[in-house]
Order: sequence, then C-alpha cells, then structure tokens
Amino acid sequence: MQPTLRSILLVLLTFCFVLPAAAQKNPAFVSGIVVDEEDKPLAGVSITILGRQTGISTNDSGKFRIQVVPEKAFALVFSHTGFNTEQKNFLLNEGEEESITVQLQKGAEVLNEVVISDQRDRREAGLIRPNPKTVLNLPSVTTGVESLIKIFVGSNNELTSQYTVRGGSYDENLIYVNDFEVFRPYLIRNGQQEGLSFINPEMVRNISFYNGGFAARYGDKMSSVLDIQYKKPRRFGGSAYVGILEQGLQLEGTSRKEKFTYLVGVRNRSNRNLLSRQETQGNYVPSSTDMQALFTYQISKKWQAEVLGNISRSKFFLQPAYSQLTTSVFSPFYTQSLGLDVYFEGQEKDQYTTNMIGASLTNQVNKRLRLKWLASRFENDEEENIDIAGAYLFGERDFDQSQATFGTIVNPLGAGIFHNFARNKLTIRNWNYSHKGNFDLDRHALQWGIGYDRTTINDRLHEWEFQDSAGYSIPYNPNTLELSKLINSSASLEVNKFSGYLQDNILFGDSARSFTLSAGLRFNYNSLNKEFLLAPRIGASWKPSWKRDIIFRAAAGAYHQPPFYREMRRYDGTLNTGLKAQKSWQGVLGFDYNFIGFGRPMRWTVEGYYKNMTDVVPYDIDNVRIRYFGENSAKAYAYGLETRIHGELVKDAESWISIGLMRTRENIKGDTYKEYTLDDQNQPIDSVTLEKGWVRRPTDRMITFGMFFQDYLATNKNMKMYLNLIYGTNLPYNIPNSVKYRNGAEIPAYIRADIGFSYLLLDSDRSKRRSHSPFLGFDNIWASLEVFNIIDRDNTISYLLIKDFSNTTYLMPNRLTPRLINFKLVARW
Repeated sequence: MQPTLRSILLVLLTFCFVLPAAAQKNPAFVSGIVVDEEDKPLAGVSITILGRQTGISTNDSGKFRIQVVPEKAFALVFSHTGFNTEQKNFLLNEGEEESITVQLQKGAEVLNEVVISDQRDRREAGLIRPNPKTVLNLPSVTTGVESLIKIFVGSNNELTSQYTVRGGSYDENLIYVNDFEVFRPYLIRNGQQEGLSFINPEMVRNISFYNGGFAARYGDKMSSVLDIQYKKPRRFGGSAYVGILEQGLQLEGTSRKEKFTYLVGVRNRSNRNLLSRQETQGNYVPSSTDMQALFTYQISKKWQAEVLGNISRSKFFLQPAYSQLTTSVFSPFYTQSLGLDVYFEGQEKDQYTTNMIGASLTNQVNKRLRLKWLASRFENDEEENIDIAGAYLFGERDFDQSQATFGTIVNPLGAGIFHNFARNKLTIRNWNYSHKGNFDLDRHALQWGIGYDRTTINDRLHEWEFQDSAGYSIPYNPNTLELSKLINSSASLEVNKFSGYLQDNILFGDSARSFTLSAGLRFNYNSLNKEFLLAPRIGASWKPSWKRDIIFRAAAGAYHQPPFYREMRRYDGTLNTGLKAQKSWQGVLGFDYNFIGFGRPMRWTVEGYYKNMTDVVPYDIDNVRIRYFGENSAKAYAYGLETRIHGELVKDAESWISIGLMRTRENIKGDTYKEYTLDDQNQPIDSVTLEKGWVRRPTDRMITFGMFFQDYLATNKNMKMYLNLIYGTNLPYNIPNSVKYRNGAEIPAYIRADIGFSYLLLDSDRSKRRSHSPFLGFDNIWASLEVFNIIDRDNTISYLLIKDFSNTTYLMPNRLTPRLINFKLVARW
C-alpha cells in the first residue's frame, strides 16, 4: 500500500515533536549550605562546575542551588577569599537533587585573583611574588624555593640551589627568612656535595623576590634579594612526605588562647640514586638532614616575641672507581669521537654543618608605629678531605658495534696519571644585632634601620695537585719535581660591620591615577678595609588614568658590595684584607599590565636594566666553585631585557613563562698577552704586546627561557600535571693561565625538562570516612610521579683539559644528571 500524504506528514510531526520531548531529560540539582570552621554560614562563596567559566554564589544565609546535567560525572568547585578551595564530585540520576553541607577551611594562602590585583608587587621594580603553593608542586631535583627562582632567572645546574641574576655571581644575592639574613657553605666545589637549601618550602607563607632595583631597606649586594616569610599557624596541622630522594615532616599549631604558636620542620635527603648514574662511577654516599623551628609568643596586644632556629648537617662521601667521558671533534675532513677513560683510587669525604638561632621582639606601638629588634648568630663549619689518584688513557673511541673493540679507545693520543689532595677547614661565625622601624603618616611611610655585624673567620687551606703526562710532570722541569697546583695557607680574621638605612615611601594622587616615590639612603662601614659607603636608591611608579590596567615603574641607585671571605681569597690561597667593595650603579625601567586572557586574569611584565660596575673582582666558575682573583682589577657592565607572563592558563592552576635577553662584559686591568710573528720554520722573530680588552663574563648568557605549566583532566581535577622547562644559550668557560683565550671556550646550551603527575588519593570530605578509619584526621593525600630530565639531555657543567702527545689541549665535558624517575607520597592534616 502506497503511503498517503497525510501519513507522511504524521511521521514528520512525530519526529519534530515527540522524539525531542522523549530525548529531553529532567535536570538534576545540587543544593545545600556553605559554612566556615565554626559552622557559620558564608555568603558570596563562588560555586562553579569544573571546566566552566560561569557559576553562582551563595546567598546571605550561605545557601545555594545549582542545576547540573544528570547521568554524567561532574565536579563543583567552592572558592572564597581567605579560604582553601574545595572540590566535590557527583554523579546524579535524572531529576535527582542532592543536598550537602560544605565546610571551608581558612587558608594561609591568598587566592590567585588577589595576588594578581596586589599593588605592591606591581609598583616595586624587579619584584616577583609567586604563590608559595607553586613550590610544593614544582617537579625539580632540588626541591625548594630556589628551583622556582631558576624559572625566572635561568640555570645551568640542577644539582645546586645556587642561581645567578642579571649577570652577577651567586655571592651577589641576599637571602632573608623572617628578616634574618641567612648564609650557605663556601667550600663546596660541585653540586654533588651540596645538601638541602636553608628554606623549608613546607613552612613558607610569602615569597618576595627582587631581581634588581630593590629599595634601601635591603642590604649591600649587587644582584638580588629573596625575602621569605614563614607561616604563623592558626590551628593544629601538618604534612609529611616520602620520596625516593627526600623525606620530610612538618608540624604546626597554637595554644588554646592562640598566644603561642609553633612551626617545626624536619627534612632528610640523599642523592645516591641520582648520582649513581653519573659518568664517574663509584660509591656515592651523600646525605643531608636539617631541622627548623619557628616559635612565636604574643606577650600582649602590642608585644610579640619570635625565635627562629636551624640545624643542618650535610655529608658527602665518594670512592670513585672509573669514568668514561666522550666528546666529538669536527673538522672539514672527518669527525673524531674522542674518549677519556680514567681509573681511580682513593676517596673524598666532606662535611658541612650550619647552625642558626635568631630572636626578635616586635612592638606595635599604635596603628602607625611599629618597632622591631633582632639578634642572631649564624655558624658554618666546613671540612673537605680529598685524596684521589687516577690513571687515564685519552684517544679516539670506537663506536662501531660490529667490532670487538666497541666502546674502547683504539687510537691513543695521550696517557698519564694525576693526584688530587686537599685538607681544608673553614669556620665562619656571624653575630648580628639590628633594629627596624616603620611609621605611617598619611601619604608617607617612613622606614629605618640600623645594624651591627661581627664576623670571625678561621680558615686553613692545604691543597695540591700533581699531573704526569707522557712520562713527565706538568709543569716540566728536568731538575726538580713540581706540582701543577699548590695552596697552603691559613687565616684568622675578625670583621666588624655597621650598616643602616632611611627610606620614605610617598603616595601622590588616588588609586585610579597615582604616582608613588620611594627614596632612601644606605650606609655601610667595614672595619677590615676601613671603607665607608653611601648608597642612594630611588624608585617610582605611575598608574595613568587609562582604561587598560597598566603601571609604569622605574628604579635607580647605587648597589655596592663589601668583600666577604671568598672575594678576598686569591688563587694562591693568600688573603687580600685591603680589598675594596665592588661598586655598581644600576637603572631599571619597565611596566606591568593586567589583562584578561583565556577568560581569566593574566599579568604581563617587562623590564629593561643596565648595570655599570667598577672595582670589580674578577672570578672563574668551575661547576659551582667560584674562584676570585682577590683584586679590584676590573670594570664591567651588564644590560638586558626581561619579560614574564603569568596567570591561570588553566582555571585554578597558575602558570609562568619567562624570557630574558642579556649581555655582560668585563675589562681586566693589565690583562695583556704577546702575539708572535713566525718565520718559515715557525720560529718567533718578533712580538707585539696586546691588551685583551672586553671579554664575556662567566655568567654571560644571551637568552634564558623558563616555564612552569600546570594542567588537570577536564573531567577530574584530582589528576594534575606539572611541567618545568628551562633553556639557556651557551656560557663562556675559561682556559686557565691564558689571557689570550680568557673565557674563550663555550659550554653548550642548557636544556632541562622535568614533568610531574599527581593524583588525589584522599580528598578533604571527611563525612564519607568511617569513624574508625586511620585516615579520619587527614585533609588530603596525594601520590606523585616525577620524571626528571625527561628528554635525557646530556648537559655540560664544566670541562677537563687534556693534552695529547703533541701538547694539543682538548676539552672533555663533565656531564650533569641523566633521566631519573622519582615517586613521592604527600599527606596533609
């Protein structure tokens, strides 16, 4: 039977109306109330469906009701200023409504939106204030705040917490914890020996990092300031983590009336698994342990006392067995794969001990006036004991797997033995007594401070190195046996230093269109070289009345650095106690721009800088060991441009991208060499003396790039990914005892990528746990898998200089760490 027109229309109407109605499902709802720790309703709590940009807020009674898609897994995110963000997961049937109660816990951290809108870090030149929680998630071999700093300034060594800023050495950086200046070991010569950083990331509340242009209230160094503030607990809590490389425990709490608070952290670290795959094979036994504690007591409404203590022990034992190094030499005619095989005997045994105790008393006289007194004692005790001999064979290595000689040296070019010996001991004690004050007066904010430091140094160096190549010692003398290096010295010093500052911060205009000015003056007197220094510094910012949220900022001033132990130590081990301060004048100019990107708040900063330096003490870097000339024999300059973007590329996950361009040069007075004219038999017939002039400084790196990126599964925020990427172009490397080729060699570009994955094993919803559960008291438990050096890049940190039978010198690279997998379990309560 043929279908009629009426039946066809009836079928079409059925598809148009009946089927869509049948496909439409009744929505589901989630309703409830949001309360604080005291079960008081919270109004204005933001509630969004994970992965969406829009949502609702709780009413004045803390209640809410939100429509969701049924029969599909989803998550609700609850966030409110001053509270930790909570996430709840659901799977509801059609037409179902679930009623819940959500309790938000007060958090020490500040929401990302608040950080981005903070005006202080936008108005002060060079100031970067990352979220401390970022440090805890950063996949890095050396866990800590310094690993995050390296994203901003670049790095060339993952084994150390040291960093260089805008062309300066690590010795040019200041570090403060709760206003106490902290120091680090001085004798270490490679990152393998280095232990834990002083800063415990689990205890950090605020991070303020100045990479230049910092104000007069900070000390007398030429490059940067890292200002750390530890947490002040509000309730009992803590954390514990266990990983292959490091383990830690942190506890915090308050007394019943919250007058007394405590914050205690213990850490233990061993890089044995990390170092076991180094090119130098042997028995590595590195270990580092530290304990820190911060106690505060509220004496009255106006008086507060604080005590900060730290005990740190690092040990390094190495019994090397053998090492195989390989490099390639390219020429227009052929490519050589040159190898160096070294067989060792002997051992290295080092120990570094750091103790610190500091006490402060703060008086909040009134709302305008705040006074603080500080006293601290810092001690470093260091020992190095090295007695290692080695025999080496150098030549062309066979990489033909079809041959029986695969991997061995088949064409020897050189052979020899060497012996390194050291018995070094260093003790540094520093006492500090200081006072700081703040006085707010309408549009003025006065700051002042005065301090006295007494430093004692007891030092004994006894090092020598013997080299024998092709049957004779280097340097060659047919009549006597000479060592290639000999340092034998001792010193005992006492240095008294007086310093202080006065600074005024002035506000002009209003918040919509304002101009701020910070002007200050520092003074410093050193009893060792009898030098009195004055350092004026000024900073300014201007916020025009534009629709775009942009602030222009600038800073200029003097940044002089009095000499400390390492700068005074010459190559031969003697001390130059008359060494003058290194002096610099610096200028910074840039802007800060807040905008909306990817539907979320973003921030873009750009800064250009220039440094002019005089009375510079030149130095060479070998791994992390800095060896100074001990003389004010150079002048130098550095200039560059830095730009950074940070914000939530993914909602609720802060990310950073940093790019820097830089050039830094130095001119060493009296650096001359002879250029010879040769005859037909290659014999010198004439010579001319030339000045070396301007050369690259050891930290000269044209381009640096750093990125930290966070992400999570769109359907499950409990599965997260963290990526840490650092890139830096080549660095110069010095050829010893050669003026003509000073810093003429190059260390290849540094490329490092670390990635981490975390999964939430236990969330903060305690209502679903049984009363007898052993995890009843935990806030959350995370499991993390980290892959260090995911691309397995063979980064070079330094070179060994090897001569063949014809006296030609070759550079054999010392490599850093290969790929390594780390597992970590973190619990918080």
